Amino acid sequence: MAFFIASSPHAHNRRSTADLMKWVALAALPGLATQTYFFGWGTIIQLLFAIVLAMTLEGLVMLLRRRHPMSALRDNSALVTAWLLAVAIPPLSPWWLVTIGLIFAILIAKHLYGGIGQNLFNPAMVAYVVLLVSFPVQMTSWVAPADLQPAHISLGDSFSLIFSGFNLDGMSLQQVRTGIDGVTMATPLDSFKTGIKAGHTAQEVLAKPQYSGLAGVGWEWVNLAYLLGGLLLLRLRVIHWHIPVSFLVSLGLFSCAFFLFTPGETASPVIHMLSGATMIGAFFIATDPVSASTTNKGRLVYGALIGALVFIIRSWGGFPDGVAFAVLLANMCVPMIDYYTKPRTYGH
Repeated sequence: MAFFIASSPHAHNRRSTADLMKWVALAALPGLATQTYFFGWGTIIQLLFAIVLAMTLEGLVMLLRRRHPMSALRDNSALVTAWLLAVAIPPLSPWWLVTIGLIFAILIAKHLYGGIGQNLFNPAMVAYVVLLVSFPVQMTSWVAPADLQPAHISLGDSFSLIFSGFNLDGMSLQQVRTGIDGVTMATPLDSFKTGIKAGHTAQEVLAKPQYSGLAGVGWEWVNLAYLLGGLLLLRLRVIHWHIPVSFLVSLGLFSCAFFLFTPGETASPVIHMLSGATMIGAFFIATDPVSASTTNKGRLVYGALIGALVFIIRSWGGFPDGVAFAVLLANMCVPMIDYYTKPRTYGH
């Protein structure tokens, strides 16, 4: 028998990388369906376009590296990267936004370091941060959830807005969003932070229509759907429990403590838990087997660090969510975390 040597991610069972990535994508289906229900067909269009583009880029890079492209396409890592980026950006973002993001994710964040198993940072989060810093207007142009829209945005309108910048009636995305009174000129997290900085009380901010649910109309259901998918990944042992649990416990403790002592200045724990990218970050992003910590103690430290950074960035940083920045900052700390949490050698 030939001795097969492979790069990480490694698993203790006989599942291949392709199988693990496939289950990650399947577990994200409830979140995708819920996000599409509340925010329209743009999410599906972005996802399909991102998958085709990511697979194309992956194959071209492998050819440039003089390697067989099918070996990379079959592991489904490009599929998961495209999936995470597509659901993270606003559904009606222009097509070139996801194109630039995937170029950074596939070419620079992944293959510049040697391909899967060699990347230091989560490729999808690298792409998201690059886009958010470079194109903040496009990256924050979320439309209102379906429950707050006076007029339905059809599949044809969504496709036209993404690829031409105008809907079938000739209205731009800005005009479409203005037509709904700017209810979601920002996500619930961004709206809360902006309102507090403008001198409004927490009660005044939460009186807006977009907060009629637990943590923002639509957003709580999206997060609960990703939580359901995350529990499925845990049940199937595709991911370890250490990172998502420590992430959520850390975020919950920080948000509870500051909410109790400064209730008018920080969002409630419910908003932190069920808004933004909390659940997809805890179960689908932070658990990346390549860029995350590899020891059990290290995973607990790694997840807790991300949770604390998410709360800090959301509360006092310049960006509304913070999951992407927190994950990348924690990725930088992984070598040190693994070094100080590695288990003792048996008999040492």
